Amino acid sequence: MSKISIFLADDHQILRQGLRALLESVPEFVVVGECGDGLETVKQVLKLAPQVLVADLMMPSLNGLEVIQQVRKGCSSIRVVILSMYSNEAYLINALKNGADSYVLKESTATDLITAIKEAAVGRRFLSQPLSHLLAEAYLDKTKGTTLRPYDTLTPREREVLQLAAEGHNNPEIGKRLSVSPRTVEVQRQNLMRKLGLRTRTDLVRFAIQEGIIPVETKPLDV
Repeated sequence: MSKISIFLADDHQILRQGLRALLESVPEFVVVGECGDGLETVKQVLKLAPQVLVADLMMPSLNGLEVIQQVRKGCSSIRVVILSMYSNEAYLINALKNGADSYVLKESTATDLITAIKEAAVGRRFLSQPLSHLLAEAYLDKTKGTTLRPYDTLTPREREVLQLAAEGHNNPEIGKRLSVSPRTVEVQRQNLMRKLGLRTRTDLVRFAIQEGIIPVETKPLDV
């Protein structure tokens, strides 16, 4: 019987090391890679093509929701397990809407994570208690066909620029990360600000926090 290949994405190295040791102790699993950066995670996952991606929601450069979308676009067969500290159902719903198969809280047991990976690998959903399957399904059904939020109108590249800018990177730094010119970054930044109705850098950071794109600990920067 072939093993389930897994890629780990979390920006806390100690946690990744612990998760790797845990998962590699399971005979049915093989960990093929790990990463702590969102943009790099997408590159590595598309290169290695694991069966299951285990990812945190909050990662530098590109948050977990965008990571899910991009890896699913490049490899539709991959299954995604979100491992998060956030038990708020809004985070759960956003994760499911963006393509996650399972959602496990970091306070859960190792058995929960192992079960979630096995279930995701065969196309079934697993949610940690006390998260509600029924509420999640009902909410997803209710939101089908609803009007797009302003954030949903952004292109994938504009979303990347949004997060990197909210993290405090300037245009040349963002351009280097994304392999585009600072001028291109500036145009994309202007476009996303217009689409979101934002005027200042502080507005941008506040929006990113409210949308769960960057951690709430991030402090808005002055213009």
